[in-house]
Amino acid sequence: MYVNSMKRLLVVLLGMAGMCGKAYAQTYFTSTEFGISGGGSQYFGDLNDRYGFKTINLGGGVYVRKHFTQYISIKAGGYYTKVSYSDKLNNDLFQRTRNLDFTSKIYEFSVQAEFNFFRFTTGDPYHRFTPYLTGGIGAFMFDPYTTYNGNRYMLRPLGTEGQYVGGFDDRKYGNIAPCIPIGAGVKFWLKGGVNLTLEVADRLTLTDYLDDVSTTYVGLDRFPKSAQNPTYLLQDRSTENPGTAPLGRKGKQRGNSATKDQYLMAMFSISWHFVTYRCPSFMDHDMISTY
Repeated sequence: MYVNSMKRLLVVLLGMAGMCGKAYAQTYFTSTEFGISGGGSQYFGDLNDRYGFKTINLGGGVYVRKHFTQYISIKAGGYYTKVSYSDKLNNDLFQRTRNLDFTSKIYEFSVQAEFNFFRFTTGDPYHRFTPYLTGGIGAFMFDPYTTYNGNRYMLRPLGTEGQYVGGFDDRKYGNIAPCIPIGAGVKFWLKGGVNLTLEVADRLTLTDYLDDVSTTYVGLDRFPKSAQNPTYLLQDRSTENPGTAPLGRKGKQRGNSATKDQYLMAMFSISWHFVTYRCPSFMDHDMISTY
């Protein structure tokens, strides 16, 4: 019995030695990869409540992804884009009469979990492609502005929905808000330690003021009447339409506070793993290459 046990132990040790010897003859990739992304974004909200794609803006970012298994990964990234919309792009009569518009830069940091449908291993020709689902949490910085008579006006400090006239403190908003990315994508191993990814993820935000529009008009009488007062001019822009009666009566709907704003990002990404030559253990999740 002792002799048989020693033989079995010798076989296991020789097998492990053979694996490690073979490991140094091939390339292994770490379970962490780094990537860059580029694509576009589209805003949805009070000015674009029918989910049109008329103001797609460019965006990009960088990220790091950690593979825990062949099915589960975590990605942390920083992204930049710009969102915008105008009531002039709508067919709805009320929205065209309302005549509001905005633009805002977006700076986002988010962490997302990814769940692969198939086994995915960088460098493995038999597991080089998978669709996946993704979801996570993040925060983004925004600051809506508009252009009037050739001048740019930042809307948040103006308080176009009465934030600074008294009695409407609950309408004040900051320029940082949480977001919840939810989406899907596909991954493809290209060659070596390089992967390609296409991901489309909607950002469900927890603010309704990404576009500076949310609730009701507070009435023109709450703002000092002056041709030089930007809040007086910009809180109700329906008067810019020739022959149109002003919409901005106290209590009249300006936006829809029942829903929060969103922005969708569609990104192509290229990423790469660093190379390692150590012999992986049986429980190691490093990404192996082809022979």
